[in-house]
Amino acid sequence: MQTIDLNADLGEGYGAWTMGDDAAMLAIVSSANVACGGHAGDPDTMAKTLQLARSHGVVTGAHPSYPDRHGFGRRRLPMTPAEIQRFTAAQIGALIAIGRLVGQPISYVKPHGALANVAAQDGAVADAIIRAVHSVDPHLAILAISGTMLEQVARQRGVRVFSEIFADRGYTPDGLLVPRSDPGAMIHDPDVAAKRLLGFFQNWQMPTVGGASVTLKAHSVCIHGDSPDAVAMAGHIRASFTARGIGIAPFMSRG
Repeated sequence: MQTIDLNADLGEGYGAWTMGDDAAMLAIVSSANVACGGHAGDPDTMAKTLQLARSHGVVTGAHPSYPDRHGFGRRRLPMTPAEIQRFTAAQIGALIAIGRLVGQPISYVKPHGALANVAAQDGAVADAIIRAVHSVDPHLAILAISGTMLEQVARQRGVRVFSEIFADRGYTPDGLLVPRSDPGAMIHDPDVAAKRLLGFFQNWQMPTVGGASVTLKAHSVCIHGDSPDAVAMAGHIRASFTARGIGIAPFMSRG
């Protein structure tokens, strides 16, 4: 039976401010990328999210970002690879510590927002992230955007790396995500998203905005947890996969 992981970016609140319906999403996805203080997340939010994930049997990973709460981690900051290495290590370490308090292990790392987009193309930034992950815990895996520099550097350094595609994001012909400011960046219709994914799993060809399809591979499908229709999108995609005989299972279960 073919299986695929569904992941979502969760725990993206801070203090009294909340983002998305984490409880509903955790009943649908099999992996959760938990904010750890960069773009969102504080100790209480981290603990609550990890406890919810534990109760649902969902695998959890750290979701580090540029330290930019005001911009939700979606702005590239002028930071050196050494600075990126330090803040990435600090954020991962914070989530691991909270995980130990609540009894929920952290199994992987997935960069967030602008950090992920920069690491997709910049080898020095990708290497800084990999070094940070290895320094904190060499057993942690990397969840990287399929076909990107981060994926390549992780593989070159002998780090376990898994590839993800996005249910609700448009792709450029070179396999990168369409910038959020450009037309076609976001997919809001659950049926359109599900049909695109089902077609992708037949031939591993991802349609792009304004160009030919691009070949990608995928161990996981990301559904952004911060969009208003995230829960409906996730539920519809899961149901569509199940109807086609595609099971849902954490990518980490594949070793």
